[in-house]
Amino acid sequence: MQCDVFSTRPTGGNGLAVVLDGHGLTDDQMQTFARWTNLAETTFIFPPSDPAADYDLRIFTPGREMLFAGHPTLGSAECWLAAGHTPATDGKIVQNCGVGLVEIDLTGSVPAFVAPPTRITPMDAAQRDRLVAQFGLDPACVTDSAVLNNGPEWHVLQLAQAEDVLSVDLDKVSQQDRLAVGLIAPQTRDHDADYEVRMFGMLFGIKEDPITGSLNAALAHWFQDKGLADAPYCVAQGTQIGRTGRVFVTPSPDGSIRIGGHTNILIKGHVTL
Repeated sequence: MQCDVFSTRPTGGNGLAVVLDGHGLTDDQMQTFARWTNLAETTFIFPPSDPAADYDLRIFTPGREMLFAGHPTLGSAECWLAAGHTPATDGKIVQNCGVGLVEIDLTGSVPAFVAPPTRITPMDAAQRDRLVAQFGLDPACVTDSAVLNNGPEWHVLQLAQAEDVLSVDLDKVSQQDRLAVGLIAPQTRDHDADYEVRMFGMLFGIKEDPITGSLNAALAHWFQDKGLADAPYCVAQGTQIGRTGRVFVTPSPDGSIRIGGHTNILIKGHVTL
């Protein structure tokens, strides 16, 4: 199946290819197929190796395997359900992947995965200065920075306003380090989203990712750590590349955070490898 995640408008989100039966495929076959689809990620579903899980999931970009990624988690869950499967526990799917067990909550208005733990470390000042220079940012607009790891590693900068995020011109960015870089800033009050996010995926061989669930999950834990995530909020992403991504972040009283979004299944068929 092929689906589109994090947008109410089909083709407005982030595309994903889902192979519902990965049994018997080698690592090389999966990586080759992911390279051929040329989507941000391609996933392969397997029978659960952990009795607590509904299925195992492996996630590939065109260039490498990922331990965890957000839009593949939601998209794969939607495709698994559409194929006629039923989770062992009503109201949630349990996915087993490179970071362990991840729950997908099905009880809300949109499916939402429980954000895995995030390791938060300060960003080295020299690294921060290098990123600010590379992306042509005014140092005065950078309000905070960190390195976040929830499977992937993210070098993130918090900026003063959404226009600072949206004004970055990738055609003018030179000498990019092979990092995954995230930018976030508050949106204007008249916008339907609370924050604007962009992700530049040089580490993954892509210039800009349309919508990134795992980055938004890491940012949510960072905001929570700073006391900025005590209420639900919405993130816009993909604006500068013609997407209408919306990510819904919902903190829970127990300290967990759910990352939700709409999913549209666009293509169903068979793959011969």
